[in-house]
Amino acid sequence: MNNTPTLEYLHHCRRLLEGVAKQETAIQQAADWFADTILAGRMVHVFGSGHSRIMVEEMWPRYGSFPGFNPIVELSLSFHNLVVGCNGQRQAMFLENVSGLAARILRNFDLSPTDTALIISSSGCNVVPIEMAEEFQKRGVRVVSIISTRHSEASTSKRTDGKKLQDFSDLVLDTGAPVGDAMVKIEGLDTAVAPGSTVGGCLLVNSIKAEVALRLTRAGQPPKVLSGAAVVGAERAVALFEAAYDEHGRRLAKLYANLGA
Repeated sequence: MNNTPTLEYLHHCRRLLEGVAKQETAIQQAADWFADTILAGRMVHVFGSGHSRIMVEEMWPRYGSFPGFNPIVELSLSFHNLVVGCNGQRQAMFLENVSGLAARILRNFDLSPTDTALIISSSGCNVVPIEMAEEFQKRGVRVVSIISTRHSEASTSKRTDGKKLQDFSDLVLDTGAPVGDAMVKIEGLDTAVAPGSTVGGCLLVNSIKAEVALRLTRAGQPPKVLSGAAVVGAERAVALFEAAYDEHGRRLAKLYANLGA
């Protein structure tokens, strides 16, 4: 008897899980860099356009996450709810290939070589994520990227020089998703459905997050983790919430302190 689409999708997800496990050494390296940034009082800048925004928000802020990460989310590149019309998908997909936009985004922040960056792009071929990595590296900021390697290798860069996100990355992690991202084939349908890059990306992001938490705790600076009242009690949950957001604000203030100086 043939597998149902559900079982086929879950089968492919297990393979994604195995692929992430094989990258443990690289995950540890990313965590080392990110923990050093946070311990120095600086921030890890996290960026993704399109649906890669999902991984940005997976890192921070949400339950089980903690301050130290600067989520750079441009609504013009990632607000997909209206699909068509004003603020529609056509405009977002156009804008993520406008050269120069990345530099304008980063003009808002006083960056330091102590900072690090995590940039997510399944294809690694759109202009804005590539230029974000390029701009970070120009400023001495280490860049970790998350791409879907097979999909990226089969795709054409939108940059005129053909360079991709991995060309401006100090470390590359792979979601394991296939070419085209979608993983399930339906009989009678000539295009696959059910993408995998978000699953692989979230596995990578949360593995890094857990490793960073270990390093911060061992260094005597345990993170203020957003935690549910059902786990830590209502009073402690509120205290952690306030403390975590206060810390985020203080860290973020450093990124604005010397703008234009």
